Amino acid sequence: MKKYKRVLLKIGGESFGKEDGKGISLFSYAGMAKQIAEIKKNNDADLCVVVGGGNIFRGREVGEEDFDKVAADYMGMLSTIINGLGLEEALKSLEVPARLMSSIQMNKVCESYSKKKATHHLNKGRVVIFAGGTGNPFFTTDSLAVLRACEVDCDLILKATNVDGVYDKDPKKHLDAKLYENLTFEEALEKKLNVMDLTAFALCLEKKKPIIVFNIENIKDISKALRGERFGTLIN
Repeated sequence: MKKYKRVLLKIGGESFGKEDGKGISLFSYAGMAKQIAEIKKNNDADLCVVVGGGNIFRGREVGEEDFDKVAADYMGMLSTIINGLGLEEALKSLEVPARLMSSIQMNKVCESYSKKKATHHLNKGRVVIFAGGTGNPFFTTDSLAVLRACEVDCDLILKATNVDGVYDKDPKKHLDAKLYENLTFEEALEKKLNVMDLTAFALCLEKKKPIIVFNIENIKDISKALRGERFGTLIN
């Protein structure tokens, strides 16, 4: 018996880049699509995906330059749509039904997001890809992931990172860093652990949406999480 029936997978833009995580790699879209196809094949669960755009542009990369932060955020949102298109086409090439939905209207490119349409696609067994951020500046793709998970009633949010889960300190700088298997929302806040941005995290807490943080290299093992087995760090 599966523990989770509808899940949202958050994937950073770097996963779609070249070896250095920058730019666009058609090979990376194809590789990620194969992993998602396997998840759909092996699990009786609805799946939606939120893609980042950091391989192309991040709004927060603008520092002290004389450049409008709102414009920068919209550039970042458009970057996520490029990745969404790449992933959608890669999934379709594997005969996996997929729909890209954007928070920013661009009807010649993809569908505009609505809860009704997204729920319909999920009920039909399609992978739904959410892009375009929240459609507003100053919000991250973490916020988009949690917002959409709440709107389409996901049971679980899976956040892919480049480490094995949530640690008490940066494992890339500290060899003695401790990996947490389970955390409560309160513990994560008290320990000031960097799970996701605070706006997104607060919404997860309010709506009681569990989060699993895991290493993107272990995406093939997501089935464990859907069965309720130990996988990455579970926050609930």
